[in-house]
Amino acid sequence: MNLEPIPEAEKVSAKPEFEKRYKTLLGGSYDEFMKYSLSYITKGIRVNTLKTSIADVKKRLEQQKFTLKQIPWCKEGFWVKGERTDLGNLIEHFLGYIYIQEAASMLPATVLQPKPGEIVLDMCGSPGSKTTQMASLMQNKGLIVVNDISGARMKPLGLNLQRNGILNTVVTIMYGQQFGRKNILFDKVLVDAPCSGTGTIRRSPDTLKMWNSGMIKRLSRTQKSLIEAGFNALKSGGTLVYSTCSVEPEENEEVIDYLLNKFSNASLEKIDLDIKKSNPILKFENKTYSDEIKKCLRIWPQDNNTEGFFVAKIRKR
Repeated sequence: MNLEPIPEAEKVSAKPEFEKRYKTLLGGSYDEFMKYSLSYITKGIRVNTLKTSIADVKKRLEQQKFTLKQIPWCKEGFWVKGERTDLGNLIEHFLGYIYIQEAASMLPATVLQPKPGEIVLDMCGSPGSKTTQMASLMQNKGLIVVNDISGARMKPLGLNLQRNGILNTVVTIMYGQQFGRKNILFDKVLVDAPCSGTGTIRRSPDTLKMWNSGMIKRLSRTQKSLIEAGFNALKSGGTLVYSTCSVEPEENEEVIDYLLNKFSNASLEKIDLDIKKSNPILKFENKTYSDEIKKCLRIWPQDNNTEGFFVAKIRKR
């Protein structure tokens, strides 16, 4: 596959600790991981079926000389190529007919599959990529409580909800951990947790500069508290999806292992999608994780030429 390096590629280098860590994780695939991480990513869009149809959007964009390729794991999703790269300036974007979204980012809502009439929690919802996708799947019926931590993060969320014609949301501003202490239970919960973003280096090369192992440990503690709160807020028989755009075991497999050890009524479900995936990491440094974690979805950037991503689907018995 021909990859076009991003301009920053020659200026960005991995820290020795990062290189050692990821060579341990990836073995002979480390160079391929870095090659993809420092190359351009194909832009993705998702058709907002609350406002228009897939056929209409395809016709509109093809008339503007764009080429669309189906994203296998999301029927509303397409990779888009054309002479123009400023998709955010298209009239279809302003009208809310399309949402510009990276292909891997479409995975969590696709896995959760919220249905019309359900009560859903999106614990860490800004800027609204997954909220708007879930609202579309729910046909604007039922309720999504979409939360984030600060008023500043509500600005892009509010704009995206309005532009996409979302009518079934209630917006809250608080620490996600508080949901586990309320007497409010949800049919489905999405915890798309704040993370190091090590799967998104090709979109944010500065991630390599900011990376440090101490940050990963701090984030892992936060993620464990968020997934615990999300599970406590879930009805019996309900489904929780945990996701990150990180490829760090401490932010992914370790968080799921923590939940399984803490709650005997938590069980993992296998994720069956048309996507190339890598084996989850069951041993890292001095830690061994549950074999059940094999059911989780781990993708590296080189697997599907996307961002790196991790998704787990959990059932509350």
